[in-house]
Amino acid sequence: MLRIIKYSFFDLMRSRWSYIYFLFYLILGLATLFLNSDISKSIIILMNITIVLIPLIGTIFGVMYYYNSIEFSRLLLAQPLTRKTIFLGQYLGLSLALSSSLILGLGIPFLLYGLLNSGYIINFLTLLVIGVLLTFIFTAISYNIALSNEDKIKGFGIAILVWLILAIVYDGFFLISMIVFNSYPLEKFALIATLFNPIDLSRILIILKLDFSALLGYTGAVLNQFYGSNLGIVVSFSVLIFWAIIPIKRMIKKSKIKDF
Repeated sequence: MLRIIKYSFFDLMRSRWSYIYFLFYLILGLATLFLNSDISKSIIILMNITIVLIPLIGTIFGVMYYYNSIEFSRLLLAQPLTRKTIFLGQYLGLSLALSSSLILGLGIPFLLYGLLNSGYIINFLTLLVIGVLLTFIFTAISYNIALSNEDKIKGFGIAILVWLILAIVYDGFFLISMIVFNSYPLEKFALIATLFNPIDLSRILIILKLDFSALLGYTGAVLNQFYGSNLGIVVSFSVLIFWAIIPIKRMIKKSKIKDF
């Protein structure tokens, strides 16, 4: 598995798409800090962009990489290797490559602007950790989609649909339900509903960590009391890790029964 991870990682790091992904975050970080020298506000600006973009890139990259490497996967399947080793190794190599581009792309500009001498290094690390978790989550989801659909067009379509639902549609229905049923006690409902969306959960965690609770809006105000506590933070990170584990387990199970 380590050899497959290493091969997938360096194969992707040599890809022009990895360079584009790295350069995008590098330019985005430099531009944000150039236009706004306040590191704390820059982290908030980057959060609003990356919290939606990272899941999209992870989903698209995962589906694209699976379909492009299917012949190589079949070659590996002819070797004395388990399917778990092959697909888990490819998935981890892809996720690590995307995470490296994210960390380097955002890390270099902030280090140049004196992040280590500021009081916001923990906040920035929180942004990176959540970004890495979202990368692993949505790459695993994309692999599940690709494994379940032989048709590339259908696979890409479902992947984009899943991202749209979690990034945009879910928030809309959530907010409408909170407004329509505002005369009822909805605190527990809001708490549970937020846990079912890793994008919303990540956004709330970052904003609370930066102490910008006013930016959370109506939905976040209801949940502020829980997520602002130490227990809330532990539960939130545990749920994000759980969001990554479940698709990985399903991916392994699906790869064992799939006919290649």
